[in-house]
Amino acid sequence: NFLSENLKNLLLGKKSISSNILQDLESILLQADLGISTCNKIIKNITINLTRQQLTDSELIYKTLSKLLLEILQPCCVPLVIPENIKPFVILLVGVNGAGKTTTIGKLASLYKALGKKVVLACGDTFRAAAIEQLAVWGNKLDIPVIKQSIGADSASVIFDGFNFAMAKGFDILIADTAGKKKKKKKKKVLCV
Repeated sequence: NFLSENLKNLLLGKKSISSNILQDLESILLQADLGISTCNKIIKNITINLTRQQLTDSELIYKTLSKLLLEILQPCCVPLVIPENIKPFVILLVGVNGAGKTTTIGKLASLYKALGKKVVLACGDTFRAAAIEQLAVWGNKLDIPVIKQSIGADSASVIFDGFNFAMAKGFDILIADTAGKKKKKKKKKVLCV
């Protein structure tokens, strides 16, 4: 995970800490897509709650930051309840490239299969061959069907095929991967005379 790895590299195991710690921290938070408002809130909270001397204590900064992030995320932690009367229940994962969508799909599939649910996966990330292969590996590992097409195929079509498959075969859950980017349309050349 980008955020945790970079925070560990910045803060943990250091004998001395940079005088630019707040700027470095802010940069990592922004690169992790926390947003300007959330980032400013975190930096402000750290500067208010830690003394100048404490800002040289990397372990304390890390613990304070962890606590702040948990406080921000806690209200969002709501269990996903899958209604029994909706079949297939569709879970569509969206996010930027490298956010961990495909790995999360594998973990969710494993969880729901362990709970006795019939799960099917759909590989809507048709832009990266690795995404298709990665989802296929999860499917093989968990003995779960994976609906996929070739690289460059229409993402919505793959997910639609997955939905139809799940409906026809009585699956409980369809988990669909998506691409972190939109398919580029080729510009048409116009000849002017």
